[in-house]
Amino acid sequence: MRDMFLSAAGIAAIVVAVLHGVLGETRVFSRATIEPPRLRTLIRICWQIGTVGWICGGILLLAAPSIASVSARHWIVVTICAMYAFGVIGNFWVFRGRHFGWAALGAVIVMAAIGY
Repeated sequence: MRDMFLSAAGIAAIVVAVLHGVLGETRVFSRATIEPPRLRTLIRICWQIGTVGWICGGILLLAAPSIASVSARHWIVVTICAMYAFGVIGNFWVFRGRHFGWAALGAVIVMAAIGY
């Protein structure tokens, strides 16, 4: 049962990450006017670093059940939960709770913690 929760957390993490990347490109950067163009590119890359990091975290959560080492499983879950908790806190604080991102990231944390 724990493995199912870790797998679900991994899939949810990847879905949240892809949504983050797509919505950033279609909603945020399509309207933003950032000058000079090189700075715009830099900010877009920085935005997508979070997307890539969350996808990598989801992959690790998906892989955790098949890893024989209890210690590795422990540190994967703890590290991913800490990374997502930072996103939850930041998202909730900046948007004052009026954005679904903190709840989606929080759901990943809960599932990963149950699968721990």
